[in-house]
Amino acid sequence: MTQLHDLRLRLLVQQESEHIAKSQPTDLDLSVVQARCLCWLALLAEAHEDQATEAESRGDTEQAMGWFADSMRLRDVIQVVTSIEVPIPESSEESDQV
Repeated sequence: MTQLHDLRLRLLVQQESEHIAKSQPTDLDLSVVQARCLCWLALLAEAHEDQATEAESRGDTEQAMGWFADSMRLRDVIQVVTSIEVPIPESSEESDQV
């Protein structure tokens, strides 16, 4: 089951990275990448919390603790990604005025 989750996660990451590359082929905006990463990480953390709640309701405490621990790790990663200061690129209007 975890292999299926790993493969699904890899596919999602690959699809998102291809989408980013296609949407900005020449000028990669790191702030967009950071924002997308944060969105995906938040969704993954929420899914893990839901899995933990579901496992707990089934009485599978060990599995619930595992899902919860994973969600906490994802929350830690969210904090790290959030703390990265990505310079926001100047818009073309601002650079014309300078």
